[in-house]
Amino acid sequence: MVGPSDGDGDRLRWVRPALVVLVGASSGLITLVGDATLGETALVVLVGLLVGVVLVRIVIPDGRRR
Repeated sequence: MVGPSDGDGDRLRWVRPALVVLVGASSGLITLVGDATLGETALVVLVGLLVGVVLVRIVIPDGRRR
């Protein structure tokens, strides 16, 4: 009987992409400490974005039952 209201999905719509960008950007910033090349930094940012997507799917469920 207790669950999120209908408006909860709309209020938190911006959280998922913001967390993905945060993880991707932070992984790219970490490469700047290690003197990585531009190509390596781009690759790490891409991998960080993919990891961010996986983390968001785990941490913030979409409300559908499995």
